[in-house]
Amino acid sequence: MLLAASILAAVPTLALAQGRPSTLDMTCGQARSFLAARGAAVLGTGGYTYDRFVRDRSFCEPTQITKNAFVPTRDTPECLVGYRCIEPGRNWFDDE
Repeated sequence: MLLAASILAAVPTLALAQGRPSTLDMTCGQARSFLAARGAAVLGTGGYTYDRFVRDRSFCEPTQITKNAFVPTRDTPECLVGYRCIEPGRNWFDDE
């Protein structure tokens, strides 16, 4: 009985341990291929930072446009991995 309880208690921990793919664990080519194969993905970009990246505009909402997305990877500090979906005319992070 104790063994069964221990196994059941570990199941949520295993799910949390999977996490999201990190660009820091990939080369630039691997990160680009990963996104190209999936179309859209949430990727970790270091520490507790992450974002949703897309292959093209078809993965954005109808009112959104794409903006180049550069991420750090294992072999380069700024890899053009794909795009981010943004609302045009909004300066969310004062970086446009």
